[in-house]
Amino acid sequence: MDSQTSKIWNELISKLPNPHFLQSSEWGEVKRKYGWMPYYALWSESEFHVSQNLEALPVLPLPLAACLILKRTVSLRGLIQASILYAPKGPLLNWENGALRSRVLNDLQTFAKTQKAIFLKIDPDVELGRGIPHSGEDALDNNGQAVAEELRRRSWRYSSAQIQFRNTVLIHLQNSEDEMLMRMKPKTRYNIRLAEKKGVSLRVGKVSDLANLYKMYAETSVRDGFVIRDEEYYLTVWKIFMQSQAGAQPFAIPLIAEVNGEALAAIFLFIFGKRAYYVYGMSRNMHREKMPTYLLQWEALKAAKARGCEVYDLWGAPEIFDESDSMWGVYRFKEGLGGEVARTLGAYDFAPNKILYTLYSEVMPKILNFMRSRGKEKTRQNLD
Repeated sequence: MDSQTSKIWNELISKLPNPHFLQSSEWGEVKRKYGWMPYYALWSESEFHVSQNLEALPVLPLPLAACLILKRTVSLRGLIQASILYAPKGPLLNWENGALRSRVLNDLQTFAKTQKAIFLKIDPDVELGRGIPHSGEDALDNNGQAVAEELRRRSWRYSSAQIQFRNTVLIHLQNSEDEMLMRMKPKTRYNIRLAEKKGVSLRVGKVSDLANLYKMYAETSVRDGFVIRDEEYYLTVWKIFMQSQAGAQPFAIPLIAEVNGEALAAIFLFIFGKRAYYVYGMSRNMHREKMPTYLLQWEALKAAKARGCEVYDLWGAPEIFDESDSMWGVYRFKEGLGGEVARTLGAYDFAPNKILYTLYSEVMPKILNFMRSRGKEKTRQNLD
């Protein structure tokens, strides 16, 4: 795909509500390298267009809706060849427009059938509510509740395989830096100042830093018990988003915290539209008492604000808001930064073939558990 065509797609979707970097042409190209075929869909006033080739789509000044759909061929028990479809953080549209919403879902369902898909998965950023459930901050979103009800009425199923985080923490950047600091927990503000006093400095990373950042990420995954992919995958993602055309979106910025020139922690800040995302975070075991991760987040907030972002998405919050959830410790850190919980729909599956969907749902978790176990061990061995 040529860079100009890619830029046109990104500019189109950036004008739609809640554009997401996982709907960008860059993400489509990342996934193409790993076995997925990207399809690009546009809705005009009267027509629905979908193609593997962006150049084949009509030039629209402003589409009503758009969607990057990823397709992958799978084999069930070595006997049945079928496909699965996934629209990461899509489709993009005004979900409050009931007629448009119905039209887009109708077209997506028809597309899934024509592709003979086991299922089509969507997980748009449609909010069900804000704040921690059953707390004084809990505020339901009536439109989000209506969307969830419509999906269930259409026989979409809440997916047992959630790819992205359903809940997240958002920090609004319209306030001044002093106001953002005051919204933080006192302990968070103290740790930011402590990092500065202890000699932690920050710099923007370069492509030449990426191999070392992956090693740090692998160390973090082993320490904290989560699964990551191989080095080539992350280098592909980071390079593609770091090397966007000057001034174009989306793009990624690695921020690295150091003491005496030695890297202690890092994060990747992704920016698209008016939103910044904290997607990958990594840290070493040494000098953790110098609180480099706190200073990193503060500098990321300022960097996002300086680039015109209105929201900083901290990328993930617990499914259950108590200590039993594996993300509780991470959430407490994010909560300290002064963010607000946003609860979204999560992933829903439309299954044209109920029998194959049931078979896939039984087989795939076993395969994934095996792959996760093997992936953890492989990462540990590589570090050793």
